[in-house]
Amino acid sequence: MDQGQSTFRGYVPFVFAMISIGWGGLYLLLNYSLPFVWARWGFFALVILALTGIALPVVYFFHQRFPADPPAGQKVIVRQSLWVGVYGATLAWLQLGRLVSLYVILGLAGGFVAAEYFIRLRESASRHPPAVAEEEEHADPA
Repeated sequence: MDQGQSTFRGYVPFVFAMISIGWGGLYLLLNYSLPFVWARWGFFALVILALTGIALPVVYFFHQRFPADPPAGQKVIVRQSLWVGVYGATLAWLQLGRLVSLYVILGLAGGFVAAEYFIRLRESASRHPPAVAEEEEHADPA
């Protein structure tokens, strides 16, 4: 099913699960826990889930609105949504040390965009056209 563009219907349960677990878990974590190490790691994991769940419909919409050649499959859409979650969690982690500035925000975003560009470039280079039967290639035109 990863060959072409699928419908959004297949993503809906995962989107609702990620949003409810991510944002609900963040609410519970921030209101009912103490700031220990495991709560901090849980915070970052829940931020990744929450932001990925929010980004998945947006990424899907962008791929519907601006189709690529070859079209993005389910793995690409989920991976690009996951980049958004990792980006947000990384910025939250950097903010703990007061390291976030405009240049860090733009540089990190540029790095993630470049990584995704090279992954997509590698995927498109590894695709092979469908094999044509030998009989059709060597058929006698007479």
